[in-house]
Amino acid sequence: MSPVSLAFLGTMFTFLATALGAATVFLFKKDIPHGMQRAFLGFAAGVMIAASVWSLLIPAMEMAENAGSPAWIPTAGGFVLGAAFLLVLDRLLPHLHPGSSEPEGMKSSLARTTMLVLAVTLHNVPEGLAVGLAFGLAGESSAMSLSGALALSLGMALQNFPEGAAISLPLKKEGLSNTRSFVYGALSGIVEPIAGVLGVLAAGAVTGIMPWLLAFAAGAMIYVVVEELIPEANLGEHSHTGTLSVMLGFLVMMVLDVALG
Repeated sequence: MSPVSLAFLGTMFTFLATALGAATVFLFKKDIPHGMQRAFLGFAAGVMIAASVWSLLIPAMEMAENAGSPAWIPTAGGFVLGAAFLLVLDRLLPHLHPGSSEPEGMKSSLARTTMLVLAVTLHNVPEGLAVGLAFGLAGESSAMSLSGALALSLGMALQNFPEGAAISLPLKKEGLSNTRSFVYGALSGIVEPIAGVLGVLAAGAVTGIMPWLLAFAAGAMIYVVVEELIPEANLGEHSHTGTLSVMLGFLVMMVLDVALG
């Protein structure tokens, strides 16, 4: 299969995991308990940190070295650009995090439900880019094996499931019906196949850009982790749940990548 087709299929798997998580709105009558929500957020943070290192930054360094250029230039450069990209989006795009009363970004007349969906969509852009690039690399038989790309996709799917629930249940709390909450929650993940396919197309169009894109995705994901996931996972008097969940997510993703990659 072509790299673009593989990228599309891999990111559709993570998108479906988001949709499956959003479907929990039909099972829960109320919002997720705070302890469970902290555990989900911490697990997602751990998965994203490990994926950034093993599935993105290390392959970026290896590709740069194989091309005969200093490994740190595209890795550091792409990492900074990815973080800067998310910083700009965070400042400009109106969005509202679940549990928060004040929206972030530019002032807007958008409905609270729309801004809730946009907040989760921000997370999904670098995730989709990361998975798409991994499958694109696997399709080219270069620095990433197909099993390694599958490991990354599985890790992202594991953390996308609770992420889907974390958006659909607050939407229900805002007064939307179960069906609309599910649809909006699922659609928050549709950006993943879009970002993944566009990333692979860009890598195929510009020679030598792949290490930059891999590091870009890593920088964007680490920004999300440090800016939002870890602080929200450690809310409350005791942070053990969030801390241990971060470590568990990191361990699971590391094992998946090392064992399968």
